[in-house]
Amino acid sequence: MARANRRLARRYTPYVDGPDPLAPPVDLAEALDAIGQDVMAGSSPERAMREFLRRGGRGHEGLDELARRVAERRRELTQRNNLDGTLQQVKELLDRAVLAERKQLARDVDMDEGMRALAQMQLDNLPSSPAAAVNELNGYDWRSSEARQEFEKIKDLLGREMLDQRFAGLKQALENATDEDRAALNEMLADLNGLLENRRLGEDTQEQFDEFMAKHGDYFPEQPQNLDELLDTLATRAAAAQRMRNSMTQEQRDELDALAQQAFGSSELLGELSRLDDSLRSLRPGEDWGSSERLDGENGLGLGDGTGVFQDLADLDALADQLAQSYQGSRLDDLDLEKLARQLGSDAAVDARTLQRLEQALRDSGTIRRGSDGQLALTPKAMRQLGKAVLRAVADTMSGRTGGHDVRRSGAAGEPSGSTREWAFGDTEPWDVSRTITNALVRQGGPGPLTIHVDDVEIQETEARTQACVALLVDTSFSMAMDGRWVPMKRTALALHTLVTSRFRGDDLQLIGFGRSASVMQIEQLVGLDAQWEKGTNLHHALMLANRHFRKHPNAQPVLLIVTDGEPTSHLESSGEVFFDYPPHPLTIALAVRELDGSARLGARTTFFRLGDDPGLARFVDAMARRAGGQVVTPESDELGAAVIGSYLGSRRSGAFGGWGRDEEW
Repeated sequence: MARANRRLARRYTPYVDGPDPLAPPVDLAEALDAIGQDVMAGSSPERAMREFLRRGGRGHEGLDELARRVAERRRELTQRNNLDGTLQQVKELLDRAVLAERKQLARDVDMDEGMRALAQMQLDNLPSSPAAAVNELNGYDWRSSEARQEFEKIKDLLGREMLDQRFAGLKQALENATDEDRAALNEMLADLNGLLENRRLGEDTQEQFDEFMAKHGDYFPEQPQNLDELLDTLATRAAAAQRMRNSMTQEQRDELDALAQQAFGSSELLGELSRLDDSLRSLRPGEDWGSSERLDGENGLGLGDGTGVFQDLADLDALADQLAQSYQGSRLDDLDLEKLARQLGSDAAVDARTLQRLEQALRDSGTIRRGSDGQLALTPKAMRQLGKAVLRAVADTMSGRTGGHDVRRSGAAGEPSGSTREWAFGDTEPWDVSRTITNALVRQGGPGPLTIHVDDVEIQETEARTQACVALLVDTSFSMAMDGRWVPMKRTALALHTLVTSRFRGDDLQLIGFGRSASVMQIEQLVGLDAQWEKGTNLHHALMLANRHFRKHPNAQPVLLIVTDGEPTSHLESSGEVFFDYPPHPLTIALAVRELDGSARLGARTTFFRLGDDPGLARFVDAMARRAGGQVVTPESDELGAAVIGSYLGSRRSGAFGGWGRDEEW
């Protein structure tokens, strides 16, 4: 058995899964940007996160591509292979043996003619069934030594294939095995069956297992540490062998059952293997022992290789479920990277590991968190990062126009506001020395020479005017989503919120969404808002909320910014109920006008941002703007953010110098 053991050792080597999966860095900026875009398009943070993981990113595949490769691998296995391999090998060996015997009979001139005729007749009348032919030739007196060797190979092949079904690798390891090797194998099977019988009776111990492994461990390259691990390995392969048998035709099963009696020229092996199968079924009933698979390709599989293919199919099915992430409580950590590498290669495992690390890094970095309800959500930190990206895009749009505003440096001129902010490239404001040194001390956290890093620097913000009280009213009616204005509206709100909270911290911004009714919304709530498909544009209610906001800040300059693509079609009644009618009811218009007059009395500087070309909306908005002494801007959807930001900055400047000027054309 020493020779067989050496073959086993050469066949099984430590698994290497290719490049270090920790090496590729994860791109949080790319992930956050993609997730943020999907969230603003109406997807929940949970769905957006899953969608990004499915698409993948630069330099690595996503779950969908890995799932496609898994499905392709499965299809390849089922379409390329069939289950006739062992029967075909037996038939080939049998044909070679009969041919060699016929040649020998023809060459043997000294042979009795009667004996020659009898032998030839026996060969001519062999049954077409390989199993029946092997059985009939089992007592045949071979004249050709070559023929005898080919015939004995059939018995050896059957024994090795049957063992390879239960113990992967034994087919190759037992090639040309000696009688001593076979005796050692039979001893291992008897000891194994005894160990499993003790488990069935509840009488097994770790000491018994250790003794078994010390004696027969070379047969188990997986090196299980206890009986349960050994059982799992054996039962998984035995169940795959049973699924392979289930997938054969009845004729194939009958042939193999008959041939099995000839394995190694003895029925002893078949008895031990049958006993092993019964024990494994009893001890691991949860394995898939009953399913089948259609394999109709051209490549014939032997019993051992076929069992391996059925194990591969089971692995691929498990990977497909893991990659789908559709079951309750699914996580990317559920991905079996070892199986993935074994089936698709190390590059697939590296990509999957990157996705796992990406999800974990998003949570650890404070940009994505899982709430008490188990759903993913963007954190305030993520909203700030996303807002900065959106504001930069708006600034790029504005800087490309004649007379465009430099949003990055907004708020830089004038007297110090008392607020500070982090230094950004291009800032020229004076340092706030005390805050900068404090940041350096906190970062350094110990004695030694004080060093100041760029991240420590804070600068003094300046104000060109008094505080502004800003109300941004955004239309959230179904037409905004239907006409592709949902995302631009959200990006506009996020850009303005980012500008106010980072550059004009003394201003007070309130975001108000109005559809059939209106409500004050936090930026996270608005950005994550799903498209609303309920009809109604309640400008009356939105203006009521804006005026309430203005009255809470009597010393601030009111700035009213209204983004809409439709005339008012609903209003809030005194009972608190919402009234809706289309075309717009005169009372709805009158109530909206009354609230707008209230804004004007509070001194609000009003700008309407009209989206779309509806004539009725144009007439209404123009009339409202004239009544309030405001203005109308008609931007394209992709320029809405720049228009709103420009109007806000213009309102602040006009407030500083007491004048009012019309914004540039958009």
